[in-house]
Amino acid sequence: MFVINPDAYSLPAYRIGPFTTRDLRLNHLLDNKTDIKESIINDYFQNRFGSDYSITINGREAISLALDSYNLKKDDLITILTTSQNFYISSCVTKEIEKFCQWNREIVAETKLIFVNHEFGYIYPDMDYLVSKGLPIIEDCCTIFFSENLNKKVGKYGDFAVYSFPKFFPIQIGGLLVNNTKRPLQSSSLVNLKTKHYIQKVLSHYNGQLDDLLQKRKELFDYGIKRFSRLGFTEQFERDKHTVPSAMMLNNNGIIKDLTAFKTNLWDNGIQSSIFYGEDAFFIPSHQNLTKTDVNYFFEVIKSFIKSQL
Repeated sequence: MFVINPDAYSLPAYRIGPFTTRDLRLNHLLDNKTDIKESIINDYFQNRFGSDYSITINGREAISLALDSYNLKKDDLITILTTSQNFYISSCVTKEIEKFCQWNREIVAETKLIFVNHEFGYIYPDMDYLVSKGLPIIEDCCTIFFSENLNKKVGKYGDFAVYSFPKFFPIQIGGLLVNNTKRPLQSSSLVNLKTKHYIQKVLSHYNGQLDDLLQKRKELFDYGIKRFSRLGFTEQFERDKHTVPSAMMLNNNGIIKDLTAFKTNLWDNGIQSSIFYGEDAFFIPSHQNLTKTDVNYFFEVIKSFIKSQL
């Protein structure tokens, strides 16, 4: 059985990202292992992204460094486009842009730069059209580290691409800024050398497990979709074999009457989640460090909430 609505001091901790408390110790040990070479992840980055990349504190800092290179004025306008093109956009993105200039959600004559937010592991569908507009492009790839399109150009359409490691690896820190056009940066990351070595050591360890990581994520996601379909939920986005979702986005189909109360209930049961605002949908964790038992726990918590609505 599963304990539903436990005492607040006895909650489990399920996060959208794969980091767990036990990884604190493991990552500390990895950082001090002499047989793990930082060159492993550096070689991976160079083979995949080329030589002009920078490790950053997180994805937000990578966004800021990219924006800073354009000498934007406060009244300049950046257009944010997302995979779904609904009005939901993370404040992690908007707050960074607002440090430099204004933003909107539709390309207009005043648009100085296009910021493409690939959402939840799903790629913006028409990147070639955006390139044809002739405007600078920054690709936010924070949730699509492993997703690709057929021509394998994701992250290479724009001047810059930014990534976030904690979305896919059990680590608490780290981002990546890829400079595709060797555009001069006005500043550099504040990540210190010790932290950079830590990030490289941990990622070098997991680099050798990528095939297993991706297989586990796929199996867990497929299992979750099958389980939650029994409650009437459906997969929100269409995916193919090249898609690696960063979370499980479910179409509510009107089943949950109060999504805000539902979100609170999930958090009260130790499950990090949120609403896909503007849509009748929500998302919950789905990653390689979860098991089918964990998904079954999510299922029972959600089923219990549905019953409470009756």
